[in-house]
Amino acid sequence: MSPRRLPSLSALRAFEAAARHESAKQAASELSVTATAISHHIRGLEESLGVALFVRKPRQFLLPPQARELFLSLEASFDRLGDALDRAHAAPPRLAAPLLT
Repeated sequence: MSPRRLPSLSALRAFEAAARHESAKQAASELSVTATAISHHIRGLEESLGVALFVRKPRQFLLPPQARELFLSLEASFDRLGDALDRAHAAPPRLAAPLLT
């Protein structure tokens, strides 16, 4: 199996938060970074995908239809990842199993 070629997790998180809040400033607050960092991540993601992910208005990011599928997929994926991490954290400790190689 070949390795997946995915954009950076930081860029995907920045996009998902900005899309959910429709704001770089609110996404930045949530992720504890600057709004400029959010914008840089989104621009880099747009360049790598070759598509505009937002319609930029003063103080607002609007999600165009072509970016909605990516947002919904990321939102669901981050929710599933969060749930899995919660379950792993809540699991009782057990002896470490040997790693399979």
